Amino acid sequence: EEDVNEECAREVWNYLRAVMYNRRNKMNPLWNDLVVAGFSQPAGVGDASADEDKPFLGLVDKIGTTYEDSVIATGFGSYLAIPILREKHREDLEEGEARALLEDCMRVLFYRDCRALNRIQIAKVTKADGVLISEPYEIETSWDSASFVEPKGQLEGDGGW
Repeated sequence: EEDVNEECAREVWNYLRAVMYNRRNKMNPLWNDLVVAGFSQPAGVGDASADEDKPFLGLVDKIGTTYEDSVIATGFGSYLAIPILREKHREDLEEGEARALLEDCMRVLFYRDCRALNRIQIAKVTKADGVLISEPYEIETSWDSASFVEPKGQLEGDGGW
């Protein structure tokens, strides 16, 4: 007999919370922050309710701490990208606007991290199509700042730094 149960995003999020918390308590944490995106209830499961189509976005960190929000970032992005996302996010964003906002955030992160690459992928979760992950692509960057092009240092040969 085939198992037809589908877990909704919230159930997966809670399961991952338990896994991460359990590993932390055994002093062997998984060093990951997990982002879970989806919908409150899979299509066609249970009674049709207002929660069925409600999008879900949650995070589980390496020690099992969880939270859900309308915008989430991990790592360095939680410090630099979240303020930008919270300022510019609105519920009626078109896909193109959302993509441009994400690219702006990733550009800021790229400029601030010496080990980062400007090559990104964007994932999209929809009720109709499920999860769609873009092919990797490079975001446009510019290092044409005046101080980079013509350094104005005080000492000969100091490069402006």
